[in-house]
Amino acid sequence: MYQLLIILLLLGTVPFTYAQHELHKPIQQQQTEIYTCPMHPEVQSTKPGKCPKCGMTLVKQKPKAPAKQEQATPKKAMKAKPATPAKKPVQQQNAKPVQHQAKPTKKDPVTPVQNPEEIEKPVHKAGHEPESPGQRHVPRTVRYYLYVRDTLVNFTGKTRRAVAINGSIPAPALTFTQGDTAEIYVHNEMDVETSIHWHGVFLPNRFDGVPWLTQKPIKPHSTYLYKFPIIQNGTYWYHSHSAFQEQSGMYGALIFNKVNEPDMPAIPIVLSDWTDMNPKEVYRSLRSANDWFSIQKGATQGYAEAISKGYFGTKLKNEWKRMEAMDVSDVAYEKFLTNGQGIAEQTHFTAGDVVKLRVVNGGASTYFWLTYSGGKITVVGNDGNDVSPVEVDRLIIAPAETYDLLVTIPENMQYEFLATAEDRSNTTSLWLGRGMKMKAQRLGKLNYFEGMKMMNDMMKLNGDMEPMGMEMSNQQMDMNSVMYPEVSGQDHSMHVSDELKTATDSSMQVKQQVDTTAHQGHDMKRHDMQNMSGSNSEILTLNYGMLRAPEKTTLRPGPIKELRFELTGNMNRYVWTMDNKTVSESDRILIKKGENVRIIMFNNSMMRHPMHLHGHDFRVLNKQGEYAPLKNVLDILPMETDTIEFAASESGDWFFHCHILYHMMAGMGRVFTYQNSPPNPELPNPKLAQKMFNREDKIFLPSAEVGLESNGSDGEFILGSSRYQLSTEWRIGFKKEYGIESETYFGRYIGKMQWLFPFVGFDYHYNSVENEPEKNMFGQLSNQDNRKVAVAGVQYTLPMLIVSEARIDTKGKLRFQLRRDDVPLTSRLRLNLMGNTDKEYMAGLRYIVTKYVSLSTHYDSDMKYGAGLTFIY
Repeated sequence: MYQLLIILLLLGTVPFTYAQHELHKPIQQQQTEIYTCPMHPEVQSTKPGKCPKCGMTLVKQKPKAPAKQEQATPKKAMKAKPATPAKKPVQQQNAKPVQHQAKPTKKDPVTPVQNPEEIEKPVHKAGHEPESPGQRHVPRTVRYYLYVRDTLVNFTGKTRRAVAINGSIPAPALTFTQGDTAEIYVHNEMDVETSIHWHGVFLPNRFDGVPWLTQKPIKPHSTYLYKFPIIQNGTYWYHSHSAFQEQSGMYGALIFNKVNEPDMPAIPIVLSDWTDMNPKEVYRSLRSANDWFSIQKGATQGYAEAISKGYFGTKLKNEWKRMEAMDVSDVAYEKFLTNGQGIAEQTHFTAGDVVKLRVVNGGASTYFWLTYSGGKITVVGNDGNDVSPVEVDRLIIAPAETYDLLVTIPENMQYEFLATAEDRSNTTSLWLGRGMKMKAQRLGKLNYFEGMKMMNDMMKLNGDMEPMGMEMSNQQMDMNSVMYPEVSGQDHSMHVSDELKTATDSSMQVKQQVDTTAHQGHDMKRHDMQNMSGSNSEILTLNYGMLRAPEKTTLRPGPIKELRFELTGNMNRYVWTMDNKTVSESDRILIKKGENVRIIMFNNSMMRHPMHLHGHDFRVLNKQGEYAPLKNVLDILPMETDTIEFAASESGDWFFHCHILYHMMAGMGRVFTYQNSPPNPELPNPKLAQKMFNREDKIFLPSAEVGLESNGSDGEFILGSSRYQLSTEWRIGFKKEYGIESETYFGRYIGKMQWLFPFVGFDYHYNSVENEPEKNMFGQLSNQDNRKVAVAGVQYTLPMLIVSEARIDTKGKLRFQLRRDDVPLTSRLRLNLMGNTDKEYMAGLRYIVTKYVSLSTHYDSDMKYGAGLTFIY
């Protein structure tokens, strides 16, 4: 009985003890699911739905992990190392701000600050008003130390020289919050000058970073302080504005967060192009009309290829209109990079994650098509400015543009964010998530002959493009679409009239905006977002007509200064201009603070041009009326007419230029100068500064062709600038009876197309064996075997790219000559022909083996037959 009582007592205490234990547990409250907008985190709901501000689908918030108790230790400033970006994960590309002066190592020189007076000065504000949401947090100073050094990289299996910042290519991503003050110390540890331009940033003019326009270059082994307030938010970037350093790796992302930045994963993505060739040599090759890059890309469109594909008539018409082969890019690049890697990965995302991609095109001259294997891409920002979300299948990003994109991880797999060079020569990609790889569809090879056929119809015989006014604007009708195989399954007569009608309907509102300052807003409907990249294509491609600012962007009332520019150029001589003038040939454009400046541009060239305005945002006038988007880079297509406008609110000198690096170096730009601006303390000698700034597009560059064949040597050396050219042509026979000939010309190219070339020069012919005068085709006696005369004449490029020449010498003898070099028989085989009224003639073939070496053979009326090698420089 006693034992039974004990058992009953124990059984009664167990539930009581368990209940007491449960009382000490924390109370588990049922959590309510919260849905919020990725772009407007202040919008919250307990049910799924749409954002009332932008229309985006609300996303369920994930429960936040409890905060860690330990204190993170501050990191030191990144020290420079040899750049090996191919092995560096993406997340290591982000630099951390430091709040103290980093001490140099014993090996590092103590470099003096080039502008020490700025250290103690209060920060200077730009003329722009702070963007919404404005300064709503405690202002702080965020300081970075950037070390610019020469380094070695190996992206392609070959070691090459490059320029790295803090040992990284791309440079570290610099992050600020709107309201911060930036203090950025740039330590130039190279033996050459450098600079940094803060692309798209509103800042005092002297910190804009253009050598000899806003500041002196940063001298070798010295330090320069850039100091400015952050009054914007969005995705921007920074890069060198000195020589070709941008192409060599000196570029990086610049992130300005909002004070209430949405709580979602965001990845800076810097796309870039890499060439193993020295960028100076790239530019010289472009200026010398060397077509090696076209050979590398398979874009020569020789006659054999034209015949085999049924485009012989198209090729003839193309050359009859004096056009070179069709192409969409200038340079053949060995590698394209995503954050310094051919293929990058971010594997920590899972199904349902929405990821913000802050995409920067840091390429020197490459356009990239952006596609995503996980579905649609939602565009929410462009050039640092928010836009109303628009969902597309793909978009093209021009050099220097930035886009903020949202992508979703649909399932627990790995999805490819693919960037394809516009010329389809190669790709680079970022993989998001983990698991089975889901590749994005590759874009096929361009059909260049269809593009050539279209251009033949759009170009006049005098070289001008057919202007279509506002019928073509804002990328709404990409005439290059005839070359895209992904949208060319249909009839490629282009249905041009239908597209023109559609484009006209959507652009008439733009024309009305140009005529009045009172703009009407328009709701953006799905059916308005028409894809103009193909007549019947189901691929929805972004164009500027789809971009809509979330708030009104109309300019405050004020006087309007209207400017018109024609974008012009000569692809063969690689001279790029505005109104047929380079930067050095044009006066600075005076504007006044308080004006509204409107710019209307017509692209009268066969190339796209991403036009960038420093220190300002401009409105791109499209069908969105009062909600026209704000940008700082405008990609303008061939034959397109676009209109932009901005409020003149600054002071000083601001650069406006094409952001294809080699186009800018060739002279495609202008300088806007605010009247009555105070002197720039950085440039105490304005005349010297202007002279130094103007020197780039005036430079003379050499090129040469030297033949060494069995009968002798013939060749030509050229020293040319954008307008002037000095050339000397020679023929030296290995036998006495072949003699020696030399013709030296100096002249200037005239006209927008540069087809006319008046010249003066000297002609020297000598033959010690033969010296018998004979009559030329005009009946004049010609002693071409022993001649020393000065000459004057003119060359003119005829249809079929034949160079005609008429000249007279100091003895009164006339000569007329026709010549055609480098007729592309195949991708590598070239035909040369020449004949003149002195009864001299030549025919030859050249097979291109490498960029610098060709197999060659020719027959010359004076030196007979020969075969050997020709060296090209």
